[in-house]
Amino acid sequence: MATAQLSVQDQIRQLEGARKLVLGNAGYYTQVIQATLPIIGPSAQVEFRRWGAEFLAEAFATPAIAPGQKETLSLVVLETLKLLVEDDHQDVTVLRSVIQAAASIYPLALRWIINNSYDTHTWERMTAIKARILRIWDTAPPTIRICCVKFAQRVVLAQTQSVNPEPRRGDLLDISLIMIPSNHPILDAPKLEAEASGLLDRMLGILQDNSSDALVVDATLNTLSILIRNRPATSNRILNTILNFNPLKLANSPMTPKTKVIVKSMEKTTRMLLMHLSRRNPQNPLASRIQQHIDRLLRSRQEIFEEGSRKRAPVEPVDSSDAKRQRTGAMPSHPQVEITPLKPGPHTLADVFTFTSNAGLKQFNVGDNVPAPLAARISVTTIARIDNQLFDRAIQGVRDRLTALYEAQPEPINPETAPLDVEDDEDDYEPDYYTAEDTEQILNKLDSSPSDENRELEKPAALSGLALPTFRLPPPPTLNPEQAAKVGQGSITRVFGTMRTLEDPAVKKAKAGINRLAASSYDRDSWITVITRLATRANAGLDDDPEDGEDSKVALPATRLSDSIRELLFNYILEDFRKRIEVAVSWLSEEWYNDKVQQQATSSSAVPRDVPVNYEKWTLRLLDGFIPYLHSQDKVLTRFLSELPELNAAVFSRVKTLCRDPSIVNLALTTLYYLVMMRPPVRDLALDAIQDIWTDYEDARPIAAKYLQRWRPSFLEAAQQAIAGNEGAVGAGVTTVVS
Repeated sequence: MATAQLSVQDQIRQLEGARKLVLGNAGYYTQVIQATLPIIGPSAQVEFRRWGAEFLAEAFATPAIAPGQKETLSLVVLETLKLLVEDDHQDVTVLRSVIQAAASIYPLALRWIINNSYDTHTWERMTAIKARILRIWDTAPPTIRICCVKFAQRVVLAQTQSVNPEPRRGDLLDISLIMIPSNHPILDAPKLEAEASGLLDRMLGILQDNSSDALVVDATLNTLSILIRNRPATSNRILNTILNFNPLKLANSPMTPKTKVIVKSMEKTTRMLLMHLSRRNPQNPLASRIQQHIDRLLRSRQEIFEEGSRKRAPVEPVDSSDAKRQRTGAMPSHPQVEITPLKPGPHTLADVFTFTSNAGLKQFNVGDNVPAPLAARISVTTIARIDNQLFDRAIQGVRDRLTALYEAQPEPINPETAPLDVEDDEDDYEPDYYTAEDTEQILNKLDSSPSDENRELEKPAALSGLALPTFRLPPPPTLNPEQAAKVGQGSITRVFGTMRTLEDPAVKKAKAGINRLAASSYDRDSWITVITRLATRANAGLDDDPEDGEDSKVALPATRLSDSIRELLFNYILEDFRKRIEVAVSWLSEEWYNDKVQQQATSSSAVPRDVPVNYEKWTLRLLDGFIPYLHSQDKVLTRFLSELPELNAAVFSRVKTLCRDPSIVNLALTTLYYLVMMRPPVRDLALDAIQDIWTDYEDARPIAAKYLQRWRPSFLEAAQQAIAGNEGAVGAGVTTVVS
């Protein structure tokens, strides 16, 4: 009820607060998007629709969210985007943001359908959004058409062949046609490729028609660079179209200020794109043709826009008396330089080193008019060619000037004997010897002085004019818990930035164990150890006494900081989980160790308290994060489970879900059998999981039966007898009905 009474401005202000929250911590995107979808739907006011569409476009474009999380969120927002884009009277701002969000979501939706062919409803919604965007492409205002061009580019990227031979091992964002299996029940790869080819022709048609819409032309040119780089099969067609495009066509019409801006914009964008392509791939067969086109554009631009600046300025009359040739007689044997003494008064450092009397040269600022590299070259050349005697004479002149300035400094004035009309230079600062002292100074003085001694400060008689009191810096302001958490978050972000710049070591070093030093060397492993221990041990023990108010205030931001570090670690690992599985094991080992230490401390404490368990929570989240991307030849799951310090039934339940995909049943059972052989403490749990797989998944029974035959033959025999008995009972029932 309170929300309904708020004005639109107040509600938008609350929504902006939610946006600031997710910008500070990307882990809240899921909750905020799910909470705001009912507010920003097609029936909402236009202000809410504008905010919601812009927020969704921003969320799916940010790199702070992991690709897997974006893929899940896209399933939630597709229906809302479909309803917004299909409204014929939709606001232009809303429509623009919706198309931008759809451009980011399209490859994610395609990857979801590739891996989950049963979800036909999701693909139907995505197809409806695509059809609507392509239908309004040609008739929409220029700002909408720009977004349509971007959407078409993302569709072409997703529905053409990638240069990466194995997309599962490469860039998670490079979603292409080769990821679609030939027997996919929904997606037809040849049809999708034909549609992408038609969309590319539609994009290039803007250039082939020599459109005069500078916004759409510039947007199209900017999208083609990515297509040329990531889809080389389309490069020849795109380059030939660009080379045949004439951005200076409008120059033949009357040149108004608007026409000049349009022509200059299209010409510069075309030229910059060609220069970028030429520098990026100088071995391109079309490189010479590209360079010729660039030169032709430059010449045409100069002929059109710089013709007026080529006219020569009128030659000013020259005084004949100054133009006489100088007499080239014998030069004096000793170089001459005029060194005039400085006039009385204050002088700058430039005055000391300046010998010329030309006012124009004195006012000439080299730093503002001459580039630094050119000034350095001129200085080096001049000093190398200067006469040694002239140089020595100039140095001596500077020394004489400095000596004269030093000797001309006035003697310090004694304020006790100075006349009344003379002011002391230090008059602005007169220390007060009797200023009030703070509490700490007074207590220190009372402790160090006898009780009967006079505690009043006195001026020293001999140093009454020189002595200064001790200067103390004020204490720094106290940080509240929220400020401390914010500063800590910034520090952790910088640490992650530093770690990302470090390469993996060429030679793997042996791990030193749980008691290793956190940062014994400046390498990637040391930074990982520091970060994992900050996440697991930063707030350990801060909440020992729940009744202590100060401890609870400190524990809350420390817990938030630890959770933020864990979220960053989670996203960092999932970005490339195959290469960073060691980081995951190291982090989870630290979590397990911290949980055990905290539980031990709780059991020995007189005051019972709840200790949050983080090991199981983050282990399951990591499994849920990378399990959907495993393939039949992956060994990362076996390695991950074999190195974790503890396994439980929840972990094995995640492994059992792999058997839903027949192509990776062998991977799941092989991993479980490896744990049976190599980890006896979890052997029973692994065998229970194999039994459940045999019971729940008929396709997995032949492989599971091979393992159960050795370790649990009694279960296998009883299960087979039960199946045979059920089949016999069903057969008898059928015979009775027939008779």
